Amino acid sequence: MQAGFVSTDRIRSLFTEAMSQMYRAEVPQYGTLLELVAEVNAEVLAMNADLRERLTRAGELERIDVERHGAIRLGTAEELHTISRLFAVMGMQSVGYYDLSVAGVPVHSTCFRPIDDQSLSINPFRVFTSLLRLELIEDEGLRAEAAEILVRRRIYTERAIELIERHERAGGLTEAEATEFVAEALETFRWHGEATVTAETYKRLHDAHRLIADVVSFKGPHINHLTPRTLDIDAVQQRMPQRGITPKAVIEGPPRRACDILLRQTSFKALEESILFAGADGVAEGTHTARFGEIEQRGVALTAKGRAVYDRLLASVRGEVQVGAAGAKARDYDAELSERFQQLPDNWSALRRQELAFFHYSATPAGIAAAVGGQLPSNVEELIAKGYLTFDPIVYEDFLPVSAAGIFQSNLGTDQQQNYATRSNRAAFEDALGGDVTDELDLYAERQARSLETAIDLLGLAALQLRPVA
Repeated sequence: MQAGFVSTDRIRSLFTEAMSQMYRAEVPQYGTLLELVAEVNAEVLAMNADLRERLTRAGELERIDVERHGAIRLGTAEELHTISRLFAVMGMQSVGYYDLSVAGVPVHSTCFRPIDDQSLSINPFRVFTSLLRLELIEDEGLRAEAAEILVRRRIYTERAIELIERHERAGGLTEAEATEFVAEALETFRWHGEATVTAETYKRLHDAHRLIADVVSFKGPHINHLTPRTLDIDAVQQRMPQRGITPKAVIEGPPRRACDILLRQTSFKALEESILFAGADGVAEGTHTARFGEIEQRGVALTAKGRAVYDRLLASVRGEVQVGAAGAKARDYDAELSERFQQLPDNWSALRRQELAFFHYSATPAGIAAAVGGQLPSNVEELIAKGYLTFDPIVYEDFLPVSAAGIFQSNLGTDQQQNYATRSNRAAFEDALGGDVTDELDLYAERQARSLETAIDLLGLAALQLRPVA
């Protein structure tokens, strides 16, 4: 980092804190949620010394309290391209492509996040960023009208653009510039209670899909949720009603397990908020539903082989049990999910041996000591068996398209289930982005391989390698 410039990690941390404060002021239940998550996390760590030790060893413990993910929905290719430049100032890159149209949501998405180990340990802030797919609006007239509305708006301040250009040109920002950048960037994510369309236009957009109305009808892509990470999402789900918060019926993602995998998410219902509509005769009052609270629990990243098993098991349950219904249906879904997922090993050793998940390898003090005496075995499995090499799960830093769609739909109304033709269009998304989307599986595989190489070097056994991960 050039003298006088602050790190992108510093800018990201400043932005995360500012975003959290803003959202807490706008949505008071988010503050209640943070208090509940902190309470549950403290209890889990107090009762589970092994988990505390593992999180500490993996560099995850200190990041838990600051960890957040947010979500925004953009309307145009230009908006997506500029947001990628804005997030680059914070050291965040586009990772993963998600086509949510397969689940009845007319968007495709990516995750902007840091990618290197040190930055993730400092602050793994992520933003799930969706781009509206106007081509999925069947009504040609409404599609053209929505496009015309979107092309007229400007969601970034002039000063924010200037500071992005300054960062790109000079290679960084000073502390004063970073502080100003955060304030200017925050305006893009702020809630505005005034719609830019008439009540009649809003209704037609809303009738096409509630998410379309949310994207098109406002001057900016207000942050629609901000999500803390919990260590026990079931406990949070159970206690939410005690805090005056009504959770969605089921937790999205895999079932509760001894060894957490991927991502589990729940939320409280979206707020019905008062808004003002534009009109020739002045303004008209109405309501809009978009912003909600969400909680997540993260587990180990699965390999392609592991994801194939996960996707198959999840699809088998969702195809048989209605998702999102209350009462008995929700209990049926949870029970069936747990039953089906018994087919996926629930211990770290089996997940590693069967190459179903990614792990970070470390040389142990005993291994380093044995290396001095030249007493080490010549393969990875024996090193692990003798306690010379250890492994910890690599946390999943990304998202799940079915879970994301489930959260969206539960907050858009379960009466609205659109059936879009499956037309994934990654090429168009990357064209709008202005670059390729990074494959998240490649990142996890690189982290695993790098950790093993480092550990083996410490043990003086540079020739050892894992088998290729599927």
